[in-house]
Amino acid sequence: MTNTDRLDSGATAVDGRKSNTVRAVARVLWFFPVVLLLLGLNQLKVGRDLRTTALEGVPATAEVTDFMRVDRADVTYGHVGLRVHLPDGSIITKEKMPLPYSLLHRVESEDELAVHVLRNASQDVVIDIVSNAQWKMALIQGVIALVAAVMATVGVVAWSSYLRRNNDPALRTPESAPRAG
Repeated sequence: MTNTDRLDSGATAVDGRKSNTVRAVARVLWFFPVVLLLLGLNQLKVGRDLRTTALEGVPATAEVTDFMRVDRADVTYGHVGLRVHLPDGSIITKEKMPLPYSLLHRVESEDELAVHVLRNASQDVVIDIVSNAQWKMALIQGVIALVAAVMATVGVVAWSSYLRRNNDPALRTPESAPRAG
């Protein structure tokens, strides 16, 4: 078999046929590691931004204007609405500030919450009683997504390498199947 019989994905054709399916699958599989990488990087940024706001933000008091928690078996989520009274007299309103479900119980029965505000930040308001756990959760999720991206990359590279060595399984004939040993 010559190099001209090789496909772009690394799989080789049997009987001179090229497997467009293998090539398409090989390209689509790269979607997963890339998405996991982007999700991981985003979560790392969110965690850093939450921590920055908690450490560098202006302390303030927020009035709880709304609280919602959905406890359905298939979907669990919640958010809190806040009216933040800043020391300079200005007011910031957060109508639906989502929180991790596991942290909602900490703010459920509160009428007022201590917060930190960092204007013009991507995470401009953080609730003090959940901020430490929230930024750590975001960082952990980011690391997990990055580990998953590495694992997915190894899987895609291994699959492509297997195809390069053993041809497209869909195009094999009994004579062209790899021999054990």
